[in-house]
Amino acid sequence: MGQVLGCIQVDQSTVAITETFGKFNDVLEPGCHCLPWCFGKQAAGILSLRVQQLDVKCETKTKDNVFVNIVASIQYRALSEKAQDAFYKLSNTSAQIQSYVFDVIRASVPKLELDAVFEQKNDIARAVEEELEKAMSHYGYEIVQTLIVDIEPDEHVKRAMNEINAAARMRVAANEKAEAEKILQIKRAEGDAESKYLAGLGVARQRQAIVDGLRDSVLAFSVNVPGTTSKDVMDMVLVTQYFDTMKEIGASSKSNSVFIPHGPGAVRDVASQIRDGLLQAGQSN
Repeated sequence: MGQVLGCIQVDQSTVAITETFGKFNDVLEPGCHCLPWCFGKQAAGILSLRVQQLDVKCETKTKDNVFVNIVASIQYRALSEKAQDAFYKLSNTSAQIQSYVFDVIRASVPKLELDAVFEQKNDIARAVEEELEKAMSHYGYEIVQTLIVDIEPDEHVKRAMNEINAAARMRVAANEKAEAEKILQIKRAEGDAESKYLAGLGVARQRQAIVDGLRDSVLAFSVNVPGTTSKDVMDMVLVTQYFDTMKEIGASSKSNSVFIPHGPGAVRDVASQIRDGLLQAGQSN
């Protein structure tokens, strides 16, 4: 705003308040205006119509006794049609708005627990805006927007919340790991049981094949060689297998050897032992 020789210039987005001998006279819109000071007229001041922003930080306590700092961002502007009220009725607009914000926040937040404060911050902002709109409209101001831009609990509370969250995640991870190990152990046990079952079947079939082969050999030899008994044929077959086994043990340099009493007189005893073992195995199958 500029004033030269009784003329006044009002800038865009502002209005000028004029007085005559100290009494309110008129509101001047942007442009150039004649203001003859000789008749007692003068410019009392200017009023900005631009949107202004005020950040208010308020400390309060939640329902679960946690102290939090809440930052509310208030966007407001003076109304051109109520410029007289905006200019004369309030001496400190920021302090007035801050008082209303404190009052609403400290009345709303103590009713909510900490988690609910984060979830319902839009409701808190709406309550602040409604209260400010109702109060500031009497003073010629419009509340454009109210935002809750930050909710910051006490540092110790934040650390505790992070530790609780970390502990919960570790507990879930431990449960998942234990479940995975359980599945691996079950599968490993099932595989071991299946392996042992198949190995048992293989041993049983091997023994059955040996018994069947010996039986067929004894029957064929008894038929083809008259005068021989089954016992004679069995002794001969077992002795033959015995010496074949001894030959294989002696031919292998890395085999695990089992030494038993050996001699011409012990052959009949070995044959009897082998025959009795195979016959018992055949009867059990």
